[in-house]
Amino acid sequence: MANRRALLKGSAALGGAAMMLASMNREARAEGDPIPIGSALPLSGFAAADGIEFKNGLELAAEEINAAGGILGRPIELHIEDTKDMGADVVSQAMQRLVDRYEVPAIINGYNSGTNMVEMDVAADNDIIFTHYNTLISHNEKFKSDPERYYGCFQGDPPEYYYGPGCLKFLKNLMETGQWNAPNNKIAIVPSANEYSVVIANAVKAQAEEYGFTVSLFETVPFPTNQWGPTLAKLRQDPPAAIIVTHFLPQDLAQFMVQFLTQPIDSLVYMQYGPSLPAFREIGGEAVNGVIYSTVVGCLPDEFSKPFRDAYREKFGPNSAPITGSQTYDGLWHYALAAAIAGGPGEPFDREQAEKVAASMRRLVYRGMNGILRIDPDGQSAYCYPTQIYDPSLGMPHQFLQHQDHTTDPKLIAPELYATDQFVLPPWIKA
Repeated sequence: MANRRALLKGSAALGGAAMMLASMNREARAEGDPIPIGSALPLSGFAAADGIEFKNGLELAAEEINAAGGILGRPIELHIEDTKDMGADVVSQAMQRLVDRYEVPAIINGYNSGTNMVEMDVAADNDIIFTHYNTLISHNEKFKSDPERYYGCFQGDPPEYYYGPGCLKFLKNLMETGQWNAPNNKIAIVPSANEYSVVIANAVKAQAEEYGFTVSLFETVPFPTNQWGPTLAKLRQDPPAAIIVTHFLPQDLAQFMVQFLTQPIDSLVYMQYGPSLPAFREIGGEAVNGVIYSTVVGCLPDEFSKPFRDAYREKFGPNSAPITGSQTYDGLWHYALAAAIAGGPGEPFDREQAEKVAASMRRLVYRGMNGILRIDPDGQSAYCYPTQIYDPSLGMPHQFLQHQDHTTDPKLIAPELYATDQFVLPPWIKA
């Protein structure tokens, strides 16, 4: 049976990406013609906090890759376009500019929301590699609609659908192990008017009964929003055992907790993604203590990723967020290794070479800062552990974390093999 020590030992054996790349470069210095790599990120607008971390992750990865000799002796040169509030037109135009101006053979993005995955068409039309972290099941569906056209499109993390069953399984486990004595079997689901949020909320709703829960409230709020009064009034009228908020902007979620604690109820509060960002703690302060959140992609707080976390904060400051920057960091490293194995990156409209790189990316099992990146060929997204695949060495862990002290990093409380701390009852719940 696997245990935490064996998992970490095995993971370390899969590491050494820099050594692997340096070996392929045969001690060559990165002195050849630069390889332009593009990225279209929300550096301004409401998601700028994430966009800056995505940029940081790319810069650190490029620096390390170039120190290891680049890709077969050629250094990486980053070119980044601002996607502002991430409209489909803005994002697709930004990506096309990267191809037209710099002839990038690959674009590594963080996330851009509300694009309907139009980015995949830009990549397909130009025969380039495209990796992103939109975390959308619509990526899988679009890929499956025409795998020949979208062969070069990869989602570096599992789609958001897995948040639904993963959250229910987590809550049920808390009850079955005696860590949480739920006052009833009711859950309230609060999505915002956003594809990512709605898909997760619907996945929870669709499978709640299977896990023994009844949905007592399903309330969709505007995106973005910080006016939680009407929703909180409904929750207080019929308190559920757990409140599941699938809206994801950190500043809005912090406001939810500030307003919730003016008249708290005995409900667990689970939130989506936003609590992983420094802005959540900075705005919410002590009010965030006890909040549970999860992410299917984020820097693990383990010994393997410690050098990365230390280097990241040394370079970008103590308040930076390696848990977010790790996404594009891993994305660029995964691409660089695959391109080196394939014999080089190629260039736009070189379909033969782009297909070789894509095939290499599908074969390469990469242990990064977010855990194991292994591509599911059915939808060309990362496998999700443990909801989609039961082997922790072959899937990216769905991490559950809890803010237990707002002055320090959140604690990883599941899945078991990765957990560093135990769940604790939130301070507003009377034992």
